Amino acid sequence: MILNILAAAFLILCVVAALHDISRLTISNWLNLLMAGLFIPAAAVSGLPLELIGGHIMVAALAFLIAFGLFAFNIFGGGDAKMIPAVMLWLGPDAGLPFVFWMALVGGACALFILFVRRTMPAAAIPGLVRAPFEENAGVPYGVAIAAGAIAAASASPFLSDLLNQVSALS
Repeated sequence: MILNILAAAFLILCVVAALHDISRLTISNWLNLLMAGLFIPAAAVSGLPLELIGGHIMVAALAFLIAFGLFAFNIFGGGDAKMIPAVMLWLGPDAGLPFVFWMALVGGACALFILFVRRTMPAAAIPGLVRAPFEENAGVPYGVAIAAGAIAAASASPFLSDLLNQVSALS
């Protein structure tokens, strides 16, 4: 029960980070820290073996190194580079490939959509809350892709799969 509450909070924070990224083109450090920090009590109450929890930590550390490299080459923003390891901490090794696949797919779709809208309509015509990505020379809110990848790959995570099973049983 507690693990499912923490898992739901994590997934909600992913959506909040995506919405924040759309409106401001930034992901706050407190969101990333809270996502990563929620993993500690989740790991404590999960009952999973330490080697499995260690695998999650190792994958998150590797994701941090890769994301930091992408940030250093100005491919990702700082918030994105911090959100990816926080998400990988929850997803772990088994969900890593599905996460990267869905994140890349949604990220590409977002980029194409933003380019299309920028070419077909003036930014001033877009409502203020979602206008930031459509301004000339603005970045792509990659937090949307990261959150979508996390949600799509959640069923492969031992920390998130039980919550998804219970939600799907309700419908």
